[in-house]
Amino acid sequence: MSHFDCAEEIKHAENINGEQLLSFWEGFFQIHTVDGKEDYSMQSSQGYEKAIITQKNTLVGAILATDGDKKRVFEVKSEHFDTFLKESPFPNKTYSSCAVVGNAGILANSSCGKDIDSAEFVIRCNLPPLRNGYEKHVGVKTDLVSANPSILLQKYDSLLGSRRKFMEKLCQYGSSMILLPAFSYVKNVALCMRAFHTIQDFGSPMQPIYFHPEYLKDLDTFWRSQGWEAVRLSSGMIVTSMALELCDTVDLYGFWPFGLHPQTFKELTNHYYDDMTGRRGFHAMPEEFKLLLQLHSEGILRLHLGDCESNGE
Repeated sequence: MSHFDCAEEIKHAENINGEQLLSFWEGFFQIHTVDGKEDYSMQSSQGYEKAIITQKNTLVGAILATDGDKKRVFEVKSEHFDTFLKESPFPNKTYSSCAVVGNAGILANSSCGKDIDSAEFVIRCNLPPLRNGYEKHVGVKTDLVSANPSILLQKYDSLLGSRRKFMEKLCQYGSSMILLPAFSYVKNVALCMRAFHTIQDFGSPMQPIYFHPEYLKDLDTFWRSQGWEAVRLSSGMIVTSMALELCDTVDLYGFWPFGLHPQTFKELTNHYYDDMTGRRGFHAMPEEFKLLLQLHSEGILRLHLGDCESNGE
């Protein structure tokens, strides 16, 4: 079915609420439920208490098999060990409510900021901007933010030159944790170590933490057992997976991988903070979004599409 047929079927979209909208998309993409939440209990993973590398679960001399390059291994040395947390930041800890915030263009002018900030624990992806007018739509509260090495490489010259711009960027996240996939690829290690020392040298209250590659490999295995077939999990799907273990309720915002708004059919930018476009229509639905719709239909998480009406003016 083309997106033109789809648009004809829901030309009244402006007048339907969020639950009706999600029900439509579940039917449109033929999402079927399975019995019980236990199907997504992540029992095959190590659990969130082992998601992060610490000095307790990874000693000097440990050999880590990188999750990104299955053929490479890395030996932990003292200079790496010294950057690890002493213990898990989530020791037997669960949160009543968590918001996982993606960066899709659907968040622009959404007025979702208050809803996002009302969560007990807020996770953001890939160092997004929160100030300069975005506050109303994406909120400002941050407890954990991920940072892909590609961002450090492309925007901050691998932290080999001036590091001030990078630190100015981090100021908006306060004393949150910054999650780095240092051991996904061997080439990431030195870059993420530089990020750690930059944060330390500038006296930032942020706490760098690293995903354990075994945890990421277990997530990959788990989602493949549920039908996911893409090459690699995105950072958004990874932190969503962790949130499902860490939180009683999980709300997702800014996860919409298409170039048209699901209600108004207006063209969307790739991210809420840029003017880049390129994705068109609703064909070739990404596998991850299909999984998120599945989880929403089963009540395992809440996927928010469109505006947050409660915060509208």
